[in-house]
Amino acid sequence: MTSTEEHTVVPTTETAPTPAGAVSPLPRGQVDFSEQPRIHRNDHSVLTLPRSGEWTPTLSVSVVIPAHGGADKLALVLASLAAQSYPAHLTEVIVVDDASPEPLTLPPVRPENTRIIPSAPGGWGSAHAVNTGVAVSSGQVILRLDADMLVYREHVESQMRLHHLIDYGVSLGHKLFVDFDPAAMTPEYVRDEVAGGRSDTLFDRDTADPHWVERLINRHDRLRTAGRLAYKVFIGATGSLHRDLYDAAGGLDPALVLGGDTEFAYRVGQRGAVFVPDLDTSSWHLGRSQMQTRRDAGTRYRMPYVSNRVPDFHLRRKRPDRQWEVPFADVVLDTTDHTLEEVDATASALLCGSTPDLRLWLVGPWSRLNDERRAPLDDALLEPRLTHETFRGDPRVRFVESAPETDPRVPFRLHLNAGPTPTDTAVVDLVKEIDKQGVGLLCAPLPGATRAGEGLLRLERVAAYVRARHLDPGVEGTDLDRVVEQTHGTHWMPGERFVATGEVEDETAPRPEVLQQRLDKALTEADRMRARARRAERKLRWFTPGLGRRVLRRIAR
Repeated sequence: MTSTEEHTVVPTTETAPTPAGAVSPLPRGQVDFSEQPRIHRNDHSVLTLPRSGEWTPTLSVSVVIPAHGGADKLALVLASLAAQSYPAHLTEVIVVDDASPEPLTLPPVRPENTRIIPSAPGGWGSAHAVNTGVAVSSGQVILRLDADMLVYREHVESQMRLHHLIDYGVSLGHKLFVDFDPAAMTPEYVRDEVAGGRSDTLFDRDTADPHWVERLINRHDRLRTAGRLAYKVFIGATGSLHRDLYDAAGGLDPALVLGGDTEFAYRVGQRGAVFVPDLDTSSWHLGRSQMQTRRDAGTRYRMPYVSNRVPDFHLRRKRPDRQWEVPFADVVLDTTDHTLEEVDATASALLCGSTPDLRLWLVGPWSRLNDERRAPLDDALLEPRLTHETFRGDPRVRFVESAPETDPRVPFRLHLNAGPTPTDTAVVDLVKEIDKQGVGLLCAPLPGATRAGEGLLRLERVAAYVRARHLDPGVEGTDLDRVVEQTHGTHWMPGERFVATGEVEDETAPRPEVLQQRLDKALTEADRMRARARRAERKLRWFTPGLGRRVLRRIAR
């Protein structure tokens, strides 16, 4: 898909104004993704991106810009977009005016296919504005750009390279934060400098501030080794993804007026996305961000909103005793042909464990339960009836006839059968192990299984299975596990540490790891005392020859 043909589009100084409400549907180019690479975790090194200007794009892109005031910055942003190297006939720019104090208007210097629309009724904020823009757009790829981002000439093209190779990729544009002086330059000057490839000289890089995500990008080899953490870099300002991926993730949540980009990035990651930083070009963020100027206040505001929706949000894990809107794990417990006591042993241990923010799905023949006359103690459905009555009052428990559809918001899904008693930290310990290994499936056989096919703790990483289903639609069962093995890996380990042994234990006794710590401390102290005793013995031997004479002299006195 490479070509030596130059496809630069540089508008003239005078451009015919585009009516604000004009609609220009973009063409829909064809790219065959049936044989796209199966990227392992987030290691995008298997992708070879073409050099800018040396390939032929076919996909259309909608650049969506949410804006609230800031007309002076927006004018420079549109001027830089007017000089992009990506073909103009494949590009549209939609500015969504989020109830600006003074309604925004299109400046003279702008891309050919640009319009301003008002944010849809019933909401406000950048997330609501972006959803509004996406809803009226027609591009195959959505590029969200903030209204204070002056971009380099190849900014759009550079991101679009990824989207021609895979349809489950997310491209993150690079940016530098600079102080903004509205009188320093005109839109015409910006357009000419960007078109001439001199974007990097518009501001002094030595006085600019990088974004904090660069530390994460660099620490993880351009995110190749970031694994599940990769989504954390996709936070607003400039980034792009296929429209189908945007729609599958559900768009941005308009209830989050701050922190919505983090929550959206998490949901995109749960859809199996690969996150790729685009460092081949850059942009200037005109002014400092709110998280730079009011970090503590911004973090305090975001904490409850993001925590309720993102289970692995670091501030949420400081409160493990809470239940939240999105569970940390879905647990599917098969109760079929099991007694109340067996179900109770497993379910109660899970519900009373150290991970209260889970959702428990009890699989059983619940639809067969009715109020018809029966012999209560000889009821053929006695066990499921007693189980249903025991757990129906817990809001975390759901009763289903078969395993439910996967909820892509929930990061983990644990399958097991009734009978074993999980330890109080079983869920969090399993998650720690699957994260330590970085795999998509963790299988832990339990000791003493008495029924065929039972006795297995099976923890699935939901994002891995969503990606596998996307790459191989219609595949399920062991065949789906094989795809997950390719994209994320599988790990097997003994399950003894995740369940109680069956012996009567003293609930007040310290945990094994605590006892080990005490033993290590005692052994260290014993070594110290032995060394002290040896030093004292040496001193005693040194002074012993004169000790007798001193004692005799004292007696003589």
